[in-house]
Amino acid sequence: MNKQLIAVLLAIVPVWVFAAGGHGVSLDKANIDPTNVQSLQRGAGLFVNYCLSCHSANLMRYEHMGNDLGIDEKMVSENLIFTGGKVGDLMTVASAPADSMVWFGTVPPDLTVIARARGVDWLYTYLRSFYRDDSRHIGTNNLVFPDVGMPNVLWELQGVQEPVITTIKGHDGTEVKEVGLELVEPGTLTPTEFDRAVRDLVNFLDYMGEPAKHERRALGTKVVLFLLMFLVLAYLLKREFWKDIH
Repeated sequence: MNKQLIAVLLAIVPVWVFAAGGHGVSLDKANIDPTNVQSLQRGAGLFVNYCLSCHSANLMRYEHMGNDLGIDEKMVSENLIFTGGKVGDLMTVASAPADSMVWFGTVPPDLTVIARARGVDWLYTYLRSFYRDDSRHIGTNNLVFPDVGMPNVLWELQGVQEPVITTIKGHDGTEVKEVGLELVEPGTLTPTEFDRAVRDLVNFLDYMGEPAKHERRALGTKVVLFLLMFLVLAYLLKREFWKDIH
């Protein structure tokens, strides 16, 4: 291998490693608010409109979701169920597994506990990191999950992004290649509005992973406060019982 070829390979290694494994991707903070019911409601609408056609949520029922998010059964039936099912049904996927294999090469995973598996920051960054890649059959790629089989289903809202590679010098003088994304075709939402929409969607995915998390934490706080009060009471009783002995 000649020196020129080695130099070329060393120049492209940082970009290739980034594209192959997603190493070095800085995750953005999702900053979700599980107590924001309006955000969860908007996230539920985004989920059933943009995710449920391919991804299932087989551990969640429409009725349960409606009760938790303050949506009555009529609203759930008319606005959140597009499969012809009933309010008491599980949130099953609309497409057949065989069709998914043809379209994406794999069956899309169930998303009920995806937030617990991946983390909300990962999901928030991933959903905003799609870019145009004409070399792939689906026409898109993703910085966080390179060569993912999922297309950018939110492209109408976000628009179209393209990768931009910049070279910066570190403190030690070495050059580092960074890959960023540039919006080249705007969507129906502004970047700020799109970020909020993705945050709402991730908030809903986090809720599905553990619907009772907020209630559990609130109950846990009450239990801890009770134990602290009981500790004080027990200490005072102990002093009262043992004062004559001393």
